[in-house]
Amino acid sequence: MNHDTRHVPLLDPCSEADHHRYGFEVPARVEYVSRARRLTRDRLRCWGIGGDTHDTAMLVISELVTNAVVHSGSHLVACELLNDVEHLRISVRDQGCAPSGPHVCHARDAEERGRGLLLVEAVSRAWGAHSALYGSGRTVWAELAHASIPYGVSFPRGSEAQC
Repeated sequence: MNHDTRHVPLLDPCSEADHHRYGFEVPARVEYVSRARRLTRDRLRCWGIGGDTHDTAMLVISELVTNAVVHSGSHLVACELLNDVEHLRISVRDQGCAPSGPHVCHARDAEERGRGLLLVEAVSRAWGAHSALYGSGRTVWAELAHASIPYGVSFPRGSEAQC
């Protein structure tokens, strides 16, 4: 199977499954960061999350997926969005990581790289990382405050939502 073309939703967005959670995997290659952004953008639209929270989520997913691709040596990166009462949680799991794990770097002004987690820290209500429960890998997550959709609201279905 060609893993470069594989897109496997972790949950069917149109099923009776938890409509507050959405997951997907992308190949761990830089050119697939845009696919992670697109899938995130589409899910946020389905959930009715826009404005600053949407823009911040797009920045966070870009930074976390890019970090997983560049620093982990993984083949796949798994992303999960959790739309909770007062926050949106974005999690990115890789398949392997450097021994020290992710940390905020204070890059010099002339450096082009090294500010990803500094940005995530600045725009998130909270963020962190933990080792995978099974096997190798690490999950890095960030929470963004929002109040776009009251908890328990039914999400649009079928052709009206295009989810």
